[in-house]
Amino acid sequence: MSLTVSLSYIIATRNRLPFLKITLERLVMELQPDEEIVVVDGSSDDGSKEYLQGLFEVGKIHQLISEPDKNQAHAWNKAMLMAKGTILKKIIDDDVFCYPAIRQCKNFMLVNPAVDVIISNDLGCNLHEYKKIQKGSRLSQFEKWKNGVTPSFTFGDVHMLIRRCALAYIGLYSTGYVMMDWEYSLRTSYRQANIVYYTGYNALSVAHPGNVSSSKNRRLITEQGEKGALIYEYKGDRAEISLWSKMKIQAGKRLRPKSENDSIDDGLPVENIDTIYSYLYDYIDGINHMQEFTFLEKV
Repeated sequence: MSLTVSLSYIIATRNRLPFLKITLERLVMELQPDEEIVVVDGSSDDGSKEYLQGLFEVGKIHQLISEPDKNQAHAWNKAMLMAKGTILKKIIDDDVFCYPAIRQCKNFMLVNPAVDVIISNDLGCNLHEYKKIQKGSRLSQFEKWKNGVTPSFTFGDVHMLIRRCALAYIGLYSTGYVMMDWEYSLRTSYRQANIVYYTGYNALSVAHPGNVSSSKNRRLITEQGEKGALIYEYKGDRAEISLWSKMKIQAGKRLRPKSENDSIDDGLPVENIDTIYSYLYDYIDGINHMQEFTFLEKV
């Protein structure tokens, strides 16, 4: 790639082929000449590895490795270290993204090199009730943190953009945390990274049941939550780790093997996925065109 890479889209995946095809088809269409796609595949055996290799061979994705991972954090850290972009954007294979909104965030960061991280409002739904979309916001928590009322706050990394050189200060994901994004948000804010809040929506989180946490994982999540709260002086709010775990972890949402011919969680046929995701992409694009949004800076 001859151009300076402004943005790296990073994806860590394993045995998620039905979702991965939808996500990459959209991303490849939206990709700009100064952007790259980096994929870390955890040695999939559902056809994902071959699908990704085909895209790599024709230049539609720019970096690809397929090998076993120790856990999710390990996979995402590989992708971060491989990325060449000035800005990094995590793309989760079964969530939905608004690429025009992401580019607005990217452009703001490029014009303002002191900004380490941008986060945004969030949309969320359940795959089985995909038209019941809820709006989420961490704005009040951001404001308290910005004004020095609280030393740390939580946010989902699904709508985070991070400057690659800021990793030298913030660090990579902790491979010892099950809820790696929860710990990462606390660490990022506690270390007083320069976080900017975008009032639009650059991502829509899609939850789906059928991914069952073991008692051990639930217990571990609770223990790690107590530890993280102590380390980062986190007082808790509506996104304490128990709620976060219900929404996002379900211990293996990203990792449970599935063949392409399987139904997706609790009997939803694969052939319905395209229709559902078309609706969700139209929804997030539409809501971002309904009004003007702004960037709220820390200082």
